[in-house]
Amino acid sequence: MNAMVLTRTGPIAARPLELKEVPAPEPGAGEVRVRITVCGVCHTDLDEAEGRLAARLPVIPGHQIVGRVEALGPGATRFQPGDRVGVAWIYSADGTCEFCRAGYENLCVRFRGTGCDADGGYAEFIVVPQESVYPIPSQFTDAQAAPLLCAGVIGYRALRLTNLQDGRILGLFGFGASAHITIQVVRHKFPRARVFVFTRPGQTEHQEMARQLGAAWAGATGEDPPAPLHAAIDFTPVWSPIVEAMRVLAPAGRLVINAIRKEDRDKDALLRLDYATHLWREKEIKSTANVTRRDAREFLPLAAEIPIRPQVQEFPLEQANEALQLVKEGKTQGAAVLRIGEG
Repeated sequence: MNAMVLTRTGPIAARPLELKEVPAPEPGAGEVRVRITVCGVCHTDLDEAEGRLAARLPVIPGHQIVGRVEALGPGATRFQPGDRVGVAWIYSADGTCEFCRAGYENLCVRFRGTGCDADGGYAEFIVVPQESVYPIPSQFTDAQAAPLLCAGVIGYRALRLTNLQDGRILGLFGFGASAHITIQVVRHKFPRARVFVFTRPGQTEHQEMARQLGAAWAGATGEDPPAPLHAAIDFTPVWSPIVEAMRVLAPAGRLVINAIRKEDRDKDALLRLDYATHLWREKEIKSTANVTRRDAREFLPLAAEIPIRPQVQEFPLEQANEALQLVKEGKTQGAAVLRIGEG
């Protein structure tokens, strides 16, 4: 099968992903093989390629996977050949450690990430445990469904962690793949809430998209919003939005950081943190860490009910490096998706 394989890490401009012919995987006990039609492109894939997130090398990245079940391993009974399914970031967890027993399988001591610790979706086929495979609602095309499996699911988890209440103000820092889905969830679940969106300076197209999706205000990170935020989510790969979000957070407000890694380019921004300005009066900072299977099982039906309509920009498989470069530069409109097969 054809696959884009990461054999070395380095700047994405150096094209570390290589198109290779590799053997198609065979499903083992309790596993299914999926013929992949599309795979979303995530900033976590960029973190792997550039070495900020340690991945098993060589590895096939990608964890926003949509396709059809093609083969079943011994004991796999949850799906049938031909079923349209999705695969997300959680590839496996041991189910027995203290975190799994407490409902936090995303923190499992033996957690394995799809496309990081096990081969992922930048390929024609994937083999995955049946517990980590989800039916895709009929309301979505394959391309629309792909970003729901990470950008959507992790945004849903981050929103839950904010403890947002209806009628309150939520700030979204960064308006890419995850945020443009999250705002649609907010408008559905909290119809009286106001959403303020902060983007990189000069990203007027992203600000306009935010307004079209229901933002009450959109501006640049560093600007003062019309009112303090009761909660905020930082979707960005950099540090300065943390400082700015805490500055405009109301007392007892909570910032949730929705990132698996941060880049070092503006780490000095943290030196601006002032206790009285940014942290005092019971403000909180909380991070997300991966997702659970429960998150995916809850979110996909909710996305169909709303219904969420992700904006996607498609690329052929062999242009994975170029797609990741656009993600790095914040130049995608909505979510980037690799087209691998026909649905």
